[in-house]
Amino acid sequence: MLLARLTGRTRKCPHLDQVREGVEPQSQGCEACLAAGMRWVHLRMCLVCGHVGCCMSSEGKHSLAHFDQTGHAIVRSLEPGEDWRYCFAEWRQLDP
Repeated sequence: MLLARLTGRTRKCPHLDQVREGVEPQSQGCEACLAAGMRWVHLRMCLVCGHVGCCMSSEGKHSLAHFDQTGHAIVRSLEPGEDWRYCFAEWRQLDP
């Protein structure tokens, strides 16, 4: 419980109200990487608009760039077998 309090996981993320139900990925890969001929490590999908961007381990960090440009804070992993969300504004992983 102490770790949960220190990491802020005991309070609800205030950005969850941005999430829209039924949002679908807008592309099969990172939109910016595909346009630039770059490679990505993992994919993240914006839960506000469906934009697909690459993760923080990827050279482009396009999911973070999408947040910086739009303020859309909540993403989810598009990796097979992963079911988690992340809030860029809070810099923390959210429970599914």
